Amino acid sequence: MTTHTSSPSPDAGRNASPYLYGEEAAAVAEVLQRGQYGHTDVTERFEQKVAEFLGVRDAIAVMSGTAALHTALLASGVGPGHEVVVPSLTFCASVQAILATGATPVFTDVDPATLCVTDQLVMEAVTDRTRAVMPVLFGGRAVNLSGVRKELAGRGIAIVEDAAHAFGSHNGARRVGATGDLTCFSFGPIKNLTCGQGGVVIPRSLPEAATLRRLRMLGVDQSQAERGQTTSYGVEGFGLRYQMSGINATIGLVQLDHFDKAETTRRILWRAYRRALAALDGVRLVDVDVDRSVPHLCQILIPNRDEVHKQMKARGVGVGVHYPPNHLQPAFAQWRRDLPATEQVGREVLTLPFHQHLSENDIDQVVTVLGQALKTAGAASCARP
Repeated sequence: MTTHTSSPSPDAGRNASPYLYGEEAAAVAEVLQRGQYGHTDVTERFEQKVAEFLGVRDAIAVMSGTAALHTALLASGVGPGHEVVVPSLTFCASVQAILATGATPVFTDVDPATLCVTDQLVMEAVTDRTRAVMPVLFGGRAVNLSGVRKELAGRGIAIVEDAAHAFGSHNGARRVGATGDLTCFSFGPIKNLTCGQGGVVIPRSLPEAATLRRLRMLGVDQSQAERGQTTSYGVEGFGLRYQMSGINATIGLVQLDHFDKAETTRRILWRAYRRALAALDGVRLVDVDVDRSVPHLCQILIPNRDEVHKQMKARGVGVGVHYPPNHLQPAFAQWRRDLPATEQVGREVLTLPFHQHLSENDIDQVVTVLGQALKTAGAASCARP
């Protein structure tokens, strides 16, 4: 690791940041000029391109990753009286999507090396009321539940993958989303691929795809093109206004054309962090399986996390925390369980700046500041009575 004495760059001051390729503004302007801003043929073209990229038959575009989770759970038959197993260590959107169905979240622990669930942890939380399990593909790392998939299916339990961090990652030989589970992606502002805002659900069957399309369009059974040719339409059941605008979809189309650059750059930057962090004692890097993943985060586990966070922020480094455990949040207190690994991680985890604007020199600077902060925080801790 090279030692730098200069202040970190402005890029290192951002924990995450959208990355645009220069063609997005013109693509949005073209959609705006057409005067149709809702779900359009542009949205359907984006769905087709995502499906082709993943190697699947269908991709259902919605307005956000949270909407993707909500509709996927509904399409799985999740509702009041059911339980959904979910790791506590995730963004609160995962839990809110479960609550929106009327179901109950059952929090589970994670493997501290990966921050992901395992077969064993999932099955320890399953009960007779479980209708779905929601593995969270933390940092972009795939979660392989193949060892219990048959048992879960036999009990009528769906696997609904929260793959908000993992677009482009592989699970074995196939991309995440193409392995047979109901999979939800997020294309929010700082994701590996951004639509500005948006999400996609990968269905397991043609009937499930039809259900998801009805749910995302207020329960209406006909497509926009079909409605334009008739004097009426049919509302077949419950639904929400969850469709993706063509404005967002056209950003995604540009991003998808350049996704190979995102894959390459994110892997290069994550490996640069791994090399630089190797020189620091007491720092554990969370493993994202970089050879098969498209990394979304770079996270470490450290002592004196709060003090290190404070010092690095004061030095202009955009560190963050992903995430405060949900079972400790006031809104979810009634479902609190004893989750020792999650609580330990919640005290130690620190997210380093990670986005495509960074250079390897920026990463060296971030790690230098981290090393200084660790020494200062350690000395202060030892000095306390």
